[in-house]
Amino acid sequence: MTTAPHKLVTRLEDQHRELEIDFLKAYWDSQIQAGPETETRRAAAELELRRAKGDPAAYQEVLEALDQPLHDPVLRRQLEVLRLSMTEDQMDEALRSQIVELSTAVEGEFASYRPEVDGKRLSDNEIDNLLKTSADEPLRRAAWNASKEIGGVVGGRVRELARLRNKAAHDRGFADYYRMALELEELSEEWLFGLLDEVAAFTEEPFTRFKRELDDKLARRFGVETVYPWHYADPFFQSMPPDGGVTIDHLVADASPPDLAARTFSGLGIDLDAILDASDLYPRENKSQHAFCISIDRGSDVRILANVVPDERWTTTMLHECGHAAYDISISQDLPFLLRTPAHIFTTEAMAILSGRWARNSEWLLRILGADQAEIGELTQQLQKVEATESLLFARWVLVMTHFERELYSDPESDLDRLWWELVAQFQLVNPPPDPRGSDWAAKIHIASAPVYYHNYLLGEILAKQIEDKLQRDAGGMIDSTAAGDLLKDRFFAPGNLMRWDALIEASLGSELSVKPFAEWVGGRL
Repeated sequence: MTTAPHKLVTRLEDQHRELEIDFLKAYWDSQIQAGPETETRRAAAELELRRAKGDPAAYQEVLEALDQPLHDPVLRRQLEVLRLSMTEDQMDEALRSQIVELSTAVEGEFASYRPEVDGKRLSDNEIDNLLKTSADEPLRRAAWNASKEIGGVVGGRVRELARLRNKAAHDRGFADYYRMALELEELSEEWLFGLLDEVAAFTEEPFTRFKRELDDKLARRFGVETVYPWHYADPFFQSMPPDGGVTIDHLVADASPPDLAARTFSGLGIDLDAILDASDLYPRENKSQHAFCISIDRGSDVRILANVVPDERWTTTMLHECGHAAYDISISQDLPFLLRTPAHIFTTEAMAILSGRWARNSEWLLRILGADQAEIGELTQQLQKVEATESLLFARWVLVMTHFERELYSDPESDLDRLWWELVAQFQLVNPPPDPRGSDWAAKIHIASAPVYYHNYLLGEILAKQIEDKLQRDAGGMIDSTAAGDLLKDRFFAPGNLMRWDALIEASLGSELSVKPFAEWVGGRL
């Protein structure tokens, strides 16, 4: 090796920074205004970035530098982060172009697609509202079917993406893309699926009990013997239905979810006003119907995309995305650019999940929303049960997604339609529709655009409970507490990616990641 390690890091950091910012700006534009022009610009920018990360000579220099005795732990971590970020892109140019162009086209389909029901184009928000409120079973069935149409549109291309990603992984010596992605996330497959088995075991009895009671209610409500997917309140049965407990929709009907989120984080000493001003928060045509937070420059340029309407779901979502934003802007700017990211995907998900939970926290409802003390007093126990049940349902949904994705990459040629409904029946106890169309699995955007990601939501749920316990013990609470904000900023956010996720959790919380607090919290409220 001819280049000194610190000079190599500086060179690659400068190159990757410029290309990453260009790509993220183009990606943002493609999500807020989907169309051929923004899609083409986004694909070109992504190719440039991935081409730079895929430079085989630079990658070899990084590997050689890591083989040297390095006494600077920050430099070693920078090199390790470079290795992790560059490995996936070690492929030939033709394969890289195929993957980028195909994934960009699929995301474009999701952003612009609006199915029709009775001659009317429906947004995701409209379908969700219909499934939450309508007693018209034929209409519900039509809306649920419409929510899955996008799967038939993109399913073949998503399967092809799996083949292409697998080819790239095979060329790097991995069994498949799923195993490669886990390793590059610094996660052990054995450890992860052992943890998932723990979650499956402790949730099985309470989930089965809840599901049986819910299905009995729905069967009576709709006058049916068999409860099908369209009888639930969201297309994937991944969140708490109104039929299962109290909601706060009536409390937030006249509120602004972005204003509530800004007020919440202001109470922690974290100012998100500039972020919200730079964001795109309300629904319109040719815009992604989902929600995400994006850090454009690993500095102050952080933005949120959302499709806000004044209800519980979007209040929770805005708190969730602002949790990501609070983390991003609190990472120390004294760190090198390469380390100015969260320690792991699931550490930022943990903060976002914890933030989203506040919408059902009685203290938040009183202090931030200004709800009536008497009403909240009556609702507190119910809200706690709803929150625990929400986590229970979501945990079972994550089991579907993670097991499905592992099998998708193990064998993209398998009968994925059958596998999907087998896993849904196993983990969610949901009956498959009598006339499945095929590719229902591809209607979940994460499978195409955020591969090997979904387990991080469950890891985030588990970690969120440990963070909450820490804030209660050491800061006396979470709402309107600058002490809690300081603890989060100083111990959890500021270190960025200076250390591995497990070292960060140990250093900031004083314990390793454990399912036990999450399991006890869920079990104690059901």
